[in-house]
Amino acid sequence: MTLSLPIDPEANRLLERSPLALLTGMVLDQQIPLEKAFTSPYVLAQRLGHDPDARELAGYDPEVLVEIFARPPALHRFPKAMAARVQQVCQVLVDRYDGDAARLWSDAADGRELLRRIGELPGFGKQKAQIFVALLGKRYDVRPDGWREAAGGYGDADAYRSVADITDPESLRRVRESKQAAKAAAKAAKG
Repeated sequence: MTLSLPIDPEANRLLERSPLALLTGMVLDQQIPLEKAFTSPYVLAQRLGHDPDARELAGYDPEVLVEIFARPPALHRFPKAMAARVQQVCQVLVDRYDGDAARLWSDAADGRELLRRIGELPGFGKQKAQIFVALLGKRYDVRPDGWREAAGGYGDADAYRSVADITDPESLRRVRESKQAAKAAAKAAKG
């Protein structure tokens, strides 16, 4: 089972074969539509001329990387900040996981360790880390003991709360409805 988003089939295939592309999509998944966030690793690969590599991106000239991110169509609405964020995440991968994004999860002892590792990445708060744990468990069969508990409500089998739950247009619609309802509830609680 893998992620199946309503995006270019080649972009979906990159997310299937490249752990770094998947992680990059999750890094970018904020303040833009999720389709844009998870398509951007494919656009980045096209601009680089090959699949992204953590060592290469960590060592990239920051100004050149910003230029790559900002070139129309920009990979994110905040290309400078997100180019830096991707570069920071890649540096952590190089420093701790020998540049191999899959090692972030492949040798985690249990769900708690997996959540901790993801949560230590730049830009990953608790919610984003839990969503990524759920995404790995539900769509990529990364299921160390306790992964559902570590993912919180995002790990529930029929949650329809995040990108982890999208398998087709209907599930995408349900996730969007769930997010809208959560935003309305949060707004009502403040008001």
